[in-house]
Amino acid sequence: MVTGKDRQKQLAREHYQRQLRARAERQQRARRNAIIGTTTAVVVVIGGVVAATTLLGSDDGDATASATASASIKPAVNDPKPYDPAKGTCGYVADESSGQVKNVGMPPETVSTAPATMTIKTNLGDIVAKLDSEKAPCTVNSFKFLASKDYFDDTKCHRMGTDFPILQCGDPLAKADGKNPTDGQGGPGYRFANENLAGAKYTRGVIAMANSGPNTNGSQFFIVYGDTGLSPDYTPFGTVTKGLEIVDKVAKKGVIASAGGDGTGAPKQPVVIKDVTITSKS
Repeated sequence: MVTGKDRQKQLAREHYQRQLRARAERQQRARRNAIIGTTTAVVVVIGGVVAATTLLGSDDGDATASATASASIKPAVNDPKPYDPAKGTCGYVADESSGQVKNVGMPPETVSTAPATMTIKTNLGDIVAKLDSEKAPCTVNSFKFLASKDYFDDTKCHRMGTDFPILQCGDPLAKADGKNPTDGQGGPGYRFANENLAGAKYTRGVIAMANSGPNTNGSQFFIVYGDTGLSPDYTPFGTVTKGLEIVDKVAKKGVIASAGGDGTGAPKQPVVIKDVTITSKS
């Protein structure tokens, strides 16, 4: 028999998925506009090449114009490349489609798969996690980079569920007051590929990336403190080893309910990330 609590969990999951789809659609529209603008620029360039070739009176004018035009046409948006174990590299591509960007640069392409530990210092205490650098090297590398740039310092976790047991953080511009319409749209201005999805489970203690569709990972992540029942679409990259009781206590304080009526919203007890540090063993 389906209980009211089961229905509430289902509504929370569905609302979370709708939010992600809506964000993906916004980003897709922005990328489409970028492609249109780039295409127009390419047409102008091609026109200039043809005109120049005609004026110069080249004997192989058509071939030269064609070759130059082909070289000028490049994809406006590239998919990020996944981890290449032969080279030890990851691909990161620019993405400012949301407009809510805290830009600190781009992570290095060369990554390490050495074991790593992340400590999230919050206003309520430390949350420590073991990071899976072997299965999610691009993700861990991105977090190392952002932590080194103090990207997460003094940011607020903007979303929590009571029946949907997650705490979502990593939007550097979030106000987490239940009123700011752009909470959940912030990012670092780049994106990277999904990882470690085969058989992924989002059970208590798992840390995973929030996203707005395949290969749109940025800086937002969520900590699971129950069993979410989410589909394997979000890169799991670590497991909390200490401090999960902090999230439990925040959940007991409740949330500022969102308009979706699914039991999620900004936590009533503010969670402020003061600093993130990541240490690795060589």
